[in-house]
Amino acid sequence: MAWMTYISNWFEQDDWYEGLQRANMSQVRQVGLLAAGCQPWNKDVCAASGDRFAYCATLAIYIYQLDHRYNEFKLHAIMSEHKKTITAISWCPHNPDLFASGSTDNLVIIWNVAEQKVIAKLDSTKGIPASLSWCWNAEDVVAFVSHRGPLFIWTISGPDSGVIVHKDAHSFLSDICMFRWHTHQKGKVVFGHIDGSLSIFHPGNKNQKHVLRPESLEGTDEEDPVTALEWDPLSTDYLLVVNLHYGIRLVDSESLSCITTFNLPSAAASVQCLAWVPSAPGMFITGDSQVGVLRIWNVSRTTPIDNLKLKKTGFHCLHVLNSPPRKKFSVQSPTKNHYTSSTSEAVPPPTLTQNQAFSLPPGHAVCCFLDGGVGLYDMGAKKWDFLRDLGHVETIFDCKFKPDDPNLLATASFDGTIKVWDINTLTAVYTSPGNEGVIYSLSWAPGGLNCIAGGTSRNGAFIWNVQKGKIIQRFNEHGTNGIFCVAWSHKDSKRIATCSSDGFCIIRTIDGKVLHKYKHPAAVFGCDWSQNNNTVRIWDYTQDACINILNGHTAPVRGLMWNTEIPYLLISGSWDYTIKVWDTREGTCVDTVYDHGADVYGLTCHPSRPFTMASCSRDSTVRLWSLTALVTPVQINILADRSWEEIIGNTDYAIEPGTPPLLCGKVSRDIRQEIEKLTANSQVKKLRWFSECLSPPGGSDNLWNLVAVIKGQDDSLLPQNYCKGIMHLKHLIKFRTSEAQELTTVKMSKFGGGIGVPTKEERLKEAAEIHLRLGQIQRYCELMVELGEWDKALSIAPGVSVKYWKKLMQRRADQLIQEDKDDVIPYCIAIGDVKKLVHFFMSRGQLKEALLVAQAACEGNMQPLHVSVPKGASYSDDIYKEDYNELLHKVSKELAEWYFQDGRAVLAACCHLAIDNIELAMAYLIRGNELELAVCVGTVLGESAAPATHYALELLARKCMMISVWNLAADLLLMIPDNELHLIKLCAFYPGCTEEINDLHDKCKLPTVEECMQLAETAHADDNIFETVKYYLLSQEPEKALPIGISFVKEYISSSDWTLDTIYPVLDLLSYIRTEKLLLHTCTEARNELLILCGYIGALLAIRRQYQSIVPALYEYTSQLLKRREVSVPLKIEYLSEELDAWRACTQSTNRSLEDSPYTPPSDSQRMIYATLLKRLKEESLKGIIGPDYVTGSNLPSHSDIHISCLTGLKIQGPVFFLEDGKSAISLNDALMWAKVNPFSPLGTGIRLNPF
Repeated sequence: MAWMTYISNWFEQDDWYEGLQRANMSQVRQVGLLAAGCQPWNKDVCAASGDRFAYCATLAIYIYQLDHRYNEFKLHAIMSEHKKTITAISWCPHNPDLFASGSTDNLVIIWNVAEQKVIAKLDSTKGIPASLSWCWNAEDVVAFVSHRGPLFIWTISGPDSGVIVHKDAHSFLSDICMFRWHTHQKGKVVFGHIDGSLSIFHPGNKNQKHVLRPESLEGTDEEDPVTALEWDPLSTDYLLVVNLHYGIRLVDSESLSCITTFNLPSAAASVQCLAWVPSAPGMFITGDSQVGVLRIWNVSRTTPIDNLKLKKTGFHCLHVLNSPPRKKFSVQSPTKNHYTSSTSEAVPPPTLTQNQAFSLPPGHAVCCFLDGGVGLYDMGAKKWDFLRDLGHVETIFDCKFKPDDPNLLATASFDGTIKVWDINTLTAVYTSPGNEGVIYSLSWAPGGLNCIAGGTSRNGAFIWNVQKGKIIQRFNEHGTNGIFCVAWSHKDSKRIATCSSDGFCIIRTIDGKVLHKYKHPAAVFGCDWSQNNNTVRIWDYTQDACINILNGHTAPVRGLMWNTEIPYLLISGSWDYTIKVWDTREGTCVDTVYDHGADVYGLTCHPSRPFTMASCSRDSTVRLWSLTALVTPVQINILADRSWEEIIGNTDYAIEPGTPPLLCGKVSRDIRQEIEKLTANSQVKKLRWFSECLSPPGGSDNLWNLVAVIKGQDDSLLPQNYCKGIMHLKHLIKFRTSEAQELTTVKMSKFGGGIGVPTKEERLKEAAEIHLRLGQIQRYCELMVELGEWDKALSIAPGVSVKYWKKLMQRRADQLIQEDKDDVIPYCIAIGDVKKLVHFFMSRGQLKEALLVAQAACEGNMQPLHVSVPKGASYSDDIYKEDYNELLHKVSKELAEWYFQDGRAVLAACCHLAIDNIELAMAYLIRGNELELAVCVGTVLGESAAPATHYALELLARKCMMISVWNLAADLLLMIPDNELHLIKLCAFYPGCTEEINDLHDKCKLPTVEECMQLAETAHADDNIFETVKYYLLSQEPEKALPIGISFVKEYISSSDWTLDTIYPVLDLLSYIRTEKLLLHTCTEARNELLILCGYIGALLAIRRQYQSIVPALYEYTSQLLKRREVSVPLKIEYLSEELDAWRACTQSTNRSLEDSPYTPPSDSQRMIYATLLKRLKEESLKGIIGPDYVTGSNLPSHSDIHISCLTGLKIQGPVFFLEDGKSAISLNDALMWAKVNPFSPLGTGIRLNPF
């Protein structure tokens, strides 16, 4: 197994404990990522292969991969090795895992996407690689060319590796725009030039340089650059050429003649990108460069077959995916034709008419737009499968939360725009008009003014009215000097301060009157308004001032931010790509974050969630971070209901070195004041308000709203935005109906709303869709008539009353499902075939749609049509209701799972709470390691959540042991009713002196250390194993427990009918022996046997909990210890590997993904072994806990050092956990699962793992 190569040396020796540190993980967690948009500067900046596509921002390449389970594309990796603008990317035609990229710092890189690493680099190429491409005729060869040529051919590996110059492609008379290899004519290549001509080289034929210029240019020296160039995939000689002004031609490279010139509908339209559609011969698509119109063409016609307006901004580049994404596989009806009875006269679906087949090429186009938007458009279904609108395409210099609506975050960028993002959905909601040059800084207006002030590099400062979308004021007092900082006063909304490279800091009123002008000896980088008086603090935070005190950054620091609640926490962002968190009391660095791929510029703190922070960087991303782990003791004090003095403090006391963290900011003070006003229910409110203040955005307020609904809170108290999140299902239909009515009545305002506002037709359509999903068929028909869609209205009208056409409708529906057409929806609803419709939606990954339909059915809005059935076979409505309920739970579960595997455990829990499934909601919070939130919510929900709350408290107590707050751990465990055993484990593991240990025993109501020794000896004499082990562990000589407990376990395992439940309690107890005792030389043999037994029992527990990813590692760990250590344990390595193979064989159908090898059924002996295994395991007591752990942010690609997991040998995605040697890493998810089933580290050191 991969990991053994890393750590086999641990297993060899027994006495290397010196010098080990405590295992650790980053305290600052990444909880959100706003990806960059696609750059508009270079042409070949999007590419696709198989089920992946990639696009380039200015400095990084974003790779999306199809998730087959949910049929959607997800961000898989961000490649950021380039330090200057990326010029082109090209996917390897022979190997879907490789692609090449070039950049303006004369660098060409070959990447392996699967392993997310660089496999070859060509530095200092001669000239900038302006265009590059893999050679089709050779395996490992990439060609690239600078603007003037020549064409360089780089052989990456093998005997001939190195760079050579193409023997013919050089000495061009005009610069090269792009080049394309022919896909099946060996060595044939075409170049497009700035002057509009082509150069064609074909080995064995005469070279053609600068031919085929557009006719209109013949004899002139005007330029008409080639903007797109593609060989016809079905011909050896034909290719499509686009010139900027002349338009699109199909030319023959042999006879050098133009075959067809294609005509655009209007003279104003121009095209700069095109792509052939491989699935439809003779078809190609183009994107207009002024407005986002996608045109579909066939070579046999000079005008487009279809024109689709996809966006307001023009296209930048296009690429067609060869294989359309496959359909989702997990939900299938049991038999092929489940719904037609054997007697029905089923007819085969009619074949498509010629024209239909002609007009809709099946396929997906990757579309990149000039505003940075990127999307994947399904041309057959005419809908976006994926659309990322409006990303920044350049360095982001500043970011700020909106003070009165902290869900909005504004960013200012080098690309000349300010964008406003909704941080809950991570999407852009507004963008400024642009063309401002570089924007260095921004500041929100106070109160509800809804304006932003921006400071630019050359054009002064401006005020942008966000709602109206226009610039309403400009200030030019600094001339053309760059304005590095702009600050709008929040005490006096008429004042704005700016500071500039000219050394002045100017304060003016918003109508432009200058009030003060301060001169500074050098360029001023920062200014801010103090919150308590109207003075201005001016500081210069160039490198020197900061680095003298806090050493650590290796480059200048550009972002600084004090935490608003913990007065000594300072966060800095630097040009060394890192963010550091400092404890300024001692000047120590508490944590360093390496996730940005370039210089970090702006840092900002969420106004109402002081431990949520946003950062922005030259890598064009904005990232959201949670700093809550830095104040864990405060969080736990709140849960344990400790006094206010241990939660909130004053600044003078809090900044004393060594003081535990206390909250000293406005947010916590406000919460305290509100709570002290309350007469009843204050603990519930305290838990909720603090939990919302400490959690990152993205679902915690949604979760608390649902808890309030379940606890019977009046609906009128629900907040405005409740209907935007996951609603309790009793509200779902009500809110969606009113939304439909709103859409019907809203007439468009004169100017239209924000970005891409739908027309009245689109609004009516959307309203109709909602009414339809709510089962209001008649309303749907009326709206359809209003839209002129008569055929739909007519075909559905009988659904209101008539029943006889059910068979016909069903056949039509089945046919549409087979064609995967949305038109099936109305048919299914009209005939009340809810199941078919829900399955249809689920099969396409449209889980929210499925949920809505299932809920509408449960509320009786969709009546099945009763066609006459034989007597005795009639269905009562109650049975339908029960069916629908089951369906509803199934869909909710699937939706929860979708959120969960997307790294959003809190929203997954919301899905379960929405259908009152408290047990599963709690389980998802625990599996997402949201332990504090689980305890808060569980405490409020009471009895129904109790078992899960107690489990979360137990895990939290383990977390307290890690940060050495033992009294807190005891307080948490005392909140569990049946707590004696938990308290014993805590006291057994406590490493204090005898007096301290006795104090803790006293708190936990346990006998003193001396008494425990006597009790142990008495129990030993009575042959009571469990009591003996228990009391020895609590005594001065806990090591005496080891041989007794271990020999009991070994004896038990030797018998054939042992079960997990008999030996696990003893092993679990033994594992809490104090580490320094376990590591004694005298305990070597006992320690090794304990590690082996815990490893094996851990593997069995992992099978029971379905922790698929760590089961093989646990078996391998146990085998390695057996092989390398001197022990006598009744376990054989051969038997372990048989057991692992049996588990693999018998569970492979559930573990297998689509692409895996064909299914081979397990052998009889494997079935036997697996059956015995399951008999030993018994049931897990907490039902919902089954399934892998997946923490928030697990799906977010980081730029940081790429860590390889020592358990799997694969790159770790998401948070990383370092083991005690300081080098070996595993993913935090694997660490959590491992620690829940085997308390000892995977390195075999005997040190406990504590990733909670």
